[in-house]
Amino acid sequence: MKVFKFAAAAIAVAGAFVSGGAAAQALVKVDGSSTVFPVTEAVAEEFQKAKKGGVRVTVGVSGTGGGFKKFCRGETDISNASRPISKKEIDDCKAAGIEFIELPIAFDALTVVLNPKNDWADKGISVAQLKAMWEPAAQGKVMKWSQVNPAWPDRDLTLYGAGADSGTFDYFTEAVTGKSKSSRGDFTASEDDNVLVQGVSRDVNALGFFGFAYYEENKDKLMAAKIIAADGKPAVGPSMETVLDGSYTPLSRPIFIYVNAKSLGKPEVKEFVEFYNKEGAALAAEVKYVPLPKKAYDYNIEQVAKLAKGTKFGGENKVGITIEELMSLEAK
Repeated sequence: MKVFKFAAAAIAVAGAFVSGGAAAQALVKVDGSSTVFPVTEAVAEEFQKAKKGGVRVTVGVSGTGGGFKKFCRGETDISNASRPISKKEIDDCKAAGIEFIELPIAFDALTVVLNPKNDWADKGISVAQLKAMWEPAAQGKVMKWSQVNPAWPDRDLTLYGAGADSGTFDYFTEAVTGKSKSSRGDFTASEDDNVLVQGVSRDVNALGFFGFAYYEENKDKLMAAKIIAADGKPAVGPSMETVLDGSYTPLSRPIFIYVNAKSLGKPEVKEFVEFYNKEGAALAAEVKYVPLPKKAYDYNIEQVAKLAKGTKFGGENKVGITIEELMSLEAK
């Protein structure tokens, strides 16, 4: 399995053309979350190998919000999402006649990262301290680490985060400041997580956030912050184990693919989605996400077979939801 790298522009995960060009390739179009990209990329590569060049899967990276815009215009078959579909996006899809099936495919530990030379916040950062850094009222005012905690040095606070079209941005702001997209604006934002990696790795005063897989890929030049959920709670770092046992809260979250119900009428899309749920657990773990239980993937395949349309989230995030709670949700 190769290391995943991508530019901010859309990325095509392309299979080889059928020998001699004798037959046209079937095409599956995917776009959306950069967080979900590594899992879908891995699945796409293995699926294309299995189809021996007969199917091409393109995987774009325009962020969860950008992906849903394309999906609700009917431009893609599948949308990668690092948060549930929003009420506005549900309405946009409905207005365009797009019906969808929502499939959770793994859990992620949204990771707050520091420069490895940071020797003051390495013991833990509380959610309250993150709020003090990121809330809208902090813009232009909270500019030093010492303003967040007097015990921390009088150094510039340099922030890096996901762009406004990112589901990671939506989830982080809701979990930390209490409202989706409620954030100061004076930070370096990018839909390309590798830009954020480079920024934090080069600045001892920096703090950023993105999906766990990108931290794992770059842990030789980054440090994951331990998160203190509330007063009296322990500082807990992100890992597969802490997501599974529910102790990494409130920054663990499910990630999804949304499938256009009409697209399932195309054999290549239906086969890709079934392949995703049969092989996704192993491939999710390989790229450092937390797989769901086998029964969850089996349930997903049943939902696809039944064309069970709609969302279990009612157009809203559910911050801090556990795997067990996710499994118990009823479709709405």
